[in-house]
Amino acid sequence: MTLSLIRRPPWPLPALLAWLLAWAVYFAAGAAGLAPGWSFALAAAAGLSAAASASGAWRRLLAAGGFPLSAMALLGLPALPGWAWLAAALPLLLAYPVKAWRDAPFFPTPERALAGLDGVVMLAANARVLDLGCGLGHGLQALHRLWPTALVEGIESSRPLAWAAARRCRFARVKRGDMWAASWTGVDLVYLFQRPESMARAWAKAGREMAAGSWLVSLEFEVAGQRPAARLGVAGETAGRPVWVYRIGGNPGSTGRDTRR
Repeated sequence: MTLSLIRRPPWPLPALLAWLLAWAVYFAAGAAGLAPGWSFALAAAAGLSAAASASGAWRRLLAAGGFPLSAMALLGLPALPGWAWLAAALPLLLAYPVKAWRDAPFFPTPERALAGLDGVVMLAANARVLDLGCGLGHGLQALHRLWPTALVEGIESSRPLAWAAARRCRFARVKRGDMWAASWTGVDLVYLFQRPESMARAWAKAGREMAAGSWLVSLEFEVAGQRPAARLGVAGETAGRPVWVYRIGGNPGSTGRDTRR
């Protein structure tokens, strides 16, 4: 088996492995008599190396940064009881149920990330637009700016985030739920900012449930093996985050054009 065929471990396993490895190296180096500073540097390097197994720059950063941040906190607060760290983790567990950890973490849609999408995708008034994993509603707001007469909806697995998004985006219908279990039937455009591993699953579900001629739009991550109807991108704050636009049921009339600017 070649290395290219080895599957990456599912998130958040790469981060947990990187953190555990770094701490193991730190304690082993200390037991071997290495000075604390050198032990810290060696452990951080081990964690950084292990973080390479994570897909995406943000995930690699989270995996690599876990040990240095926790080590500095522990060294700076040596008297802090163990239960305090559990208490600090509770808000994260409340915001993101464990079953949702394999989906994308909370990364908001940048304000201008979808600029120009309405020039590629023409939607009728009252078209249904669905944001999968809408978080606090940044994507909902971006979609509403593009199509103010559309019926904008959002699905979010986190109860606190869904509650907050519904109050920040009064124009949208937001519900808490599993975006993979929810029906996409009757939706004219599905928008997602997830992770590379989600894209094949999203494309398959869109093909099963969405009508021919509807749209699947992904920020940053493409559907492998599928030709997009368009690829957009805005220079500056969203550089490196392309917008991939796919037409369900083929791309009639599409040139597969690149509309970056």
